[in-house]
Amino acid sequence: MLQAKNKTGLVFFPAFDWAIDPTHPEREERLLYTQDQVFEEGILDIDGIKEFKPDLVTMNDVNRVHFCIPDGWKVMTESHFISAGGAKTIGMAVLEKEIERGFALVRPPGHHANRVVHGARGFCNVNIEAIMIEFLRVAYGVARVAIVDTDCHHGDGTQDIYWHDPDTLFISIHQDGRTLYPGSGFTKELGGPNAAGTTLNIPLPPNTSEEGFLYAIKNIVLPVLEDFKPDLIVNSAGQDNHYSDPITNMNFSAKGYADLTTLLKADIAVLEGGYSIEGALPYVNAGIILAMAGLDYSKIREPDYDPDRIRQSSQVTAQIEDTGAEVLAYWKNRDEIKAKMQQYGEFNERTRRIFYDTDGISEIQKERIRVCRDCGGALRIDTSADTGFHVLAVHVPIKACKKCRETGYQWYDEASPDSFQRVYLQDRPDDNYLEKDFK
Repeated sequence: MLQAKNKTGLVFFPAFDWAIDPTHPEREERLLYTQDQVFEEGILDIDGIKEFKPDLVTMNDVNRVHFCIPDGWKVMTESHFISAGGAKTIGMAVLEKEIERGFALVRPPGHHANRVVHGARGFCNVNIEAIMIEFLRVAYGVARVAIVDTDCHHGDGTQDIYWHDPDTLFISIHQDGRTLYPGSGFTKELGGPNAAGTTLNIPLPPNTSEEGFLYAIKNIVLPVLEDFKPDLIVNSAGQDNHYSDPITNMNFSAKGYADLTTLLKADIAVLEGGYSIEGALPYVNAGIILAMAGLDYSKIREPDYDPDRIRQSSQVTAQIEDTGAEVLAYWKNRDEIKAKMQQYGEFNERTRRIFYDTDGISEIQKERIRVCRDCGGALRIDTSADTGFHVLAVHVPIKACKKCRETGYQWYDEASPDSFQRVYLQDRPDDNYLEKDFK
């Protein structure tokens, strides 16, 4: 009987009751084919691979991460509570040492959901990885976390949530934003003034194949992880880099994903995108599961796999090497970059326009962060959307210094009903969520 080298846990949740429409690429068949493949191949019969049933997250879990407008009950569906709960279940199993590694094969996905949520973006309502991570920080004292997002689309929501967090390293490997939604994830996006360098983006040109992806992992991601020394590595395991995916332009394969998984050695993987329902997902997910378990995956192969047909050009190779050198230079010089960003006064501000493509909502954010050398900084977000909501959202980081905590509460207390309909406060040191409704 086969024995897994690494005890590995799986959670499946296809979300039968959630779909954007019956023919949309993000629908329940994405996981049903994978589930069938896993059962047919007898993967769950392997000693050391265990299936878990998803728990639910609570609204408190959601409120640690998000400002849901007008409230979480309007944003969350039952499927979102279970999808995020599946990730949480796997995270708990890893931290309780029931398993060594775990894979949450769940939907709806989450990595396009920002800290502020007015609606759905890129098929995402809430960020299930972030909800899991912040729960694990409270429940188990996890400090330094690395998130490696290998979805073909830039993980802009996860980047937004951790933009100001010096204890979370976010690395996104994705198709160049000039050629694909959401049009972000460029190398100069490095994080806010208190966390500069802990956001790293590796945009890859269209038609990148295994060679390019694995080069990025070996030569960029692994050296950075070695320097950062995280307590936990989370893989946002999108699978839409596959050569058969209908909405992207990459040339990755199932075996390539398995090789990536072997190299990365993530503690937890959470499914994100991937829309080649029959041609890719069953093979990719089987390869990832076997790689996590430390088992032979050399026989995993798509029926139409032809490495010569999808081999990348020398121009693509050269572009990836140049991008890698640029990213590593930013990482090496992160302290100098951070010092430079912190020299322009007590507060740093930025204004952003955000479009919720799934729900057709437009938002304007005016963000103010307190520049701080002791913590992630108190964060103030003045957000308004064409839904009619104008809200103030205040975040006090989990390791907030006294001054940042005082600043956050001052912003919350001074907010006027003349300016805002509602005011929210995330008090992470006390794990508390406060709100005032002026309507």
